[in-house]
Amino acid sequence: MAARGVNFNQASTPHPFGPFARAAMMTGMPSPENGVVDYFDPLPPSSRTIAHDLGEAGYCTAYFGKWHLAQRDPSTPLVGAAHARQIVPPDSRGGFEFWEGFESGYLLNDPWLHGTRNPEPVQFSGYQSDVLVDRAEAWVSEQTGPWFAVVSMEAPHPPYDADVPDDFKNQKEIELLLRDNVLSSARDRATRELRGYYRHIAATEAAIGRLLDALPEEVIVVVTSVHGDMHGSHGKFRKGWPHEESVRVPFLVAGDLRREGGGVDPSPVSLLDLPDMSRAWSEGRTWECQRDRAPISMPSVVALPDQCDRVWSGWRSAERKVIRLADGSPWLEFDLVNDPLEQRNLASPRSQS
Repeated sequence: MAARGVNFNQASTPHPFGPFARAAMMTGMPSPENGVVDYFDPLPPSSRTIAHDLGEAGYCTAYFGKWHLAQRDPSTPLVGAAHARQIVPPDSRGGFEFWEGFESGYLLNDPWLHGTRNPEPVQFSGYQSDVLVDRAEAWVSEQTGPWFAVVSMEAPHPPYDADVPDDFKNQKEIELLLRDNVLSSARDRATRELRGYYRHIAATEAAIGRLLDALPEEVIVVVTSVHGDMHGSHGKFRKGWPHEESVRVPFLVAGDLRREGGGVDPSPVSLLDLPDMSRAWSEGRTWECQRDRAPISMPSVVALPDQCDRVWSGWRSAERKVIRLADGSPWLEFDLVNDPLEQRNLASPRSQS
């Protein structure tokens, strides 16, 4: 896909945490402007999303998979069937004409899906990424006019030791080369988790490949992610942190882009750009990045294990990153050209803790 399309190799998420990033990706507005300030905040039902825009332009719109933007009960366990079977009301589905998914639950196998065709959750057998691709492919095959679809896969996501299809269980003995900024105290956990992470990467990429094979080459396809994972870099895990491992995301675009060429594009693309990109492509227009840096932030602290412990905001370009704390004081600054592993903080020494 990368070979025949464009690899935006400097892409970032505006917020390295699922609900905040997903809301930004749907609306083109960052948090908190999009209404998602806290981890448990829903995307307001009145929010204008890309589904509204393309629906009004004559496109059939569909959403498959993880939503994680509805009203949630903080007392419900995050992992398990209770969360996976939570009903997302029709007015909380972002304006998509067809919707078939789940709020969350982190069940990477045998997911529960509900929506347009199934008002109550129904459990589907199989690896979650495969199930979602099968459902999306079936819907696409029924379309006779222009369409727009989002397929939102949970994998790779903790728990990384969740089962994968048999074809992807043979990586146990493969040697892993950790990044040079992974601290010695974090190496054992990072190695253990990365083995599962890469198994889920392989299984999910295979599912995406099946979907790509079923689509005409002129269909524009974007593959990206809402956040990364620290995996032991700087001694940290999970997301929410402003470091590269957390805020950098893949961003591959293939299909009829209405533009010449392809290859690698170093523009500072953000998930915030996806609505504008989609509108341009739907109208047969080219899209070019108009900024020299991308905004990144965490609008609130998510009180879950391993996550970032402070509110921060700033920006990232291919050459530099500047991060400030909530009170405006400097926290982090890195020369990404000469220090890509972010091991020399150029910000005020008093704020480096």
